Amino acid sequence: MSASAEGGDRFTAAIAAIDAVNAQDPTHERHHGEAGEAEMPSALLYGQRVSAWLLRLAPDASEELRLAARAQHIARWKIPRSSYPDGRDGYLAWRSALARFHAETAGEILSRCGYGDETVARVGSLLQKRGLKRDAEVQALEDAACLVFLENQFAGFATKHADEKVVDILRKTVAKMSSEGVAEAMKLGAKLPATARALIARALG
Repeated sequence: MSASAEGGDRFTAAIAAIDAVNAQDPTHERHHGEAGEAEMPSALLYGQRVSAWLLRLAPDASEELRLAARAQHIARWKIPRSSYPDGRDGYLAWRSALARFHAETAGEILSRCGYGDETVARVGSLLQKRGLKRDAEVQALEDAACLVFLENQFAGFATKHADEKVVDILRKTVAKMSSEGVAEAMKLGAKLPATARALIARALG
């Protein structure tokens, strides 16, 4: 949907407000940007990376989808994994709680920036991945998030876990992606270290 002048100002304000929240992340990481290597709050960097991938996958993405991309992990550090029990059930409960929290936090920001209930509800639905594999916008958001993981986090993750666990997680990640997303993932895989490439090949094979 194309934004009016008022809508454009509202969108800019919402993105700035989301970034301001994510800038409070106590965890930082180094990255290589246009100005060279720098350190940024992890959540802030993550939101920018998801936004960038989304626009590569869907240059004409709607305003709601672009807002959801920026808020994908908004204030994620406030609900750490350790606050839920170990094991798959605890992990799934944690992920569900996070999705609701991201939707609620983003919704509060959007309301303050002048968005109506319909937009707030749509962004919340996108953040909770309702309709994955059926809703093209939800799929685009999931593809972008998966590609951020593969491009920026996977190589480090693979060195800390057993190969079988890594391959299992990769297979689950790929299963959530579209064919277009998988094609981009294969391009990324070709740029990774040999060990990481081999794990991706096993997962895709």
